[in-house]
Amino acid sequence: MLTGLIHTHSSLRWIILALMIATGIKSLIGWLNKSSYEKVDDKLSLFTLITIHTQILIGFVLYYISPRVDFSNIADGTTRYFTIEHAFLMIIVGVLITIGRSKSKKQVEASEKHKTVALFYLSSLAIVLLTVFVMMPC
Repeated sequence: MLTGLIHTHSSLRWIILALMIATGIKSLIGWLNKSSYEKVDDKLSLFTLITIHTQILIGFVLYYISPRVDFSNIADGTTRYFTIEHAFLMIIVGVLITIGRSKSKKQVEASEKHKTVALFYLSSLAIVLLTVFVMMPC
């Protein structure tokens, strides 16, 4: 079960990255061009939200069953990364995406919807890239 969850969690990150990039860039372009907020924009942000929430749920399960999570060995960089840093920052990403989607749904103006999604989703993307590709120990 552990191996399957690790592979799923690892594979799903690529889908999430693609969705975050697509949603963020599409909303940024929509905001800058003052485009209308179409059904495809709403669905794209929704699919991104659902995928990230699914990833976080899998991450929570892994957090409790993975041998990489060990509070007694925080001095080790890899253990600290998986025990504290990665988990904490990915929860922040999930919260930012949730807030961004929620705030965008309350906006009336299309450009404001695009702006909200672009800012929250691209900020979340920056945290993901920092966490996974910069902070992760080799």
